[in-house]
Amino acid sequence: MLSLHSAVAAAQNEVHFFDWESHFEKGLPWYLSQMPYAFPDQLTVEKTPAYFTSSKVPKRIHQMNPDIKLLLILRDPTERVLSDYTQVFYNRLQKHKRYQPIESVLVKDGEINLGYKALNRSLYYVHMQNWLKYFPLKNIHVVDGDELIRDPFPEMKKVERFLKLESQINASNFYFNKTKGFYCLRDHGRERCLHDSKGRAHPHVAPAILQKLYQFFHEPNKKFFELVGRTFNWK
Repeated sequence: MLSLHSAVAAAQNEVHFFDWESHFEKGLPWYLSQMPYAFPDQLTVEKTPAYFTSSKVPKRIHQMNPDIKLLLILRDPTERVLSDYTQVFYNRLQKHKRYQPIESVLVKDGEINLGYKALNRSLYYVHMQNWLKYFPLKNIHVVDGDELIRDPFPEMKKVERFLKLESQINASNFYFNKTKGFYCLRDHGRERCLHDSKGRAHPHVAPAILQKLYQFFHEPNKKFFELVGRTFNWK
């Protein structure tokens, strides 16, 4: 969505420079070589979601540029866990591999399975505390991922303001794709939708297990809201 803006040059792929040792040891020249060409008046953006949950990344980014602007897209953590499982489920299905039913992954001996990695990745306050050791909150903009799906335009205006970009992105750049069930982009007559892996239906989860998830995240969510000084409409 940011690539709709003429003052943004966005890297095509997840770079994984700061979290993968095999990339990090190649040094900053290699990192720069992964970036798109940009004019002096453009901002260069890369996205690697794994940076947020990697404990060594904030310090490494700070050493490169302590004034960097950081964008963080977060969804309701329960939705994120289900989304994580859905992606793994479809990947295994495509490779004709066995998969575990979601109930057996989420619950162990009648309680939430704390060993499930997707749960730990969704304890946002734990990771955010680490980032706030290195960066002031004013350098981090949290994008409401659920709102971004529901109505992307207002969220993108907030991102423009945070990055101090000239107002360019318009409501006409977005249209709702009924087949996919979410918004796609329209830019100078060119239409683009997110990858097919996005927007897949989540598996059905028994209400009792969902309730356990909501309860599990209740306190961690409160801690996150306190850290960032705002609340989100999470269940």
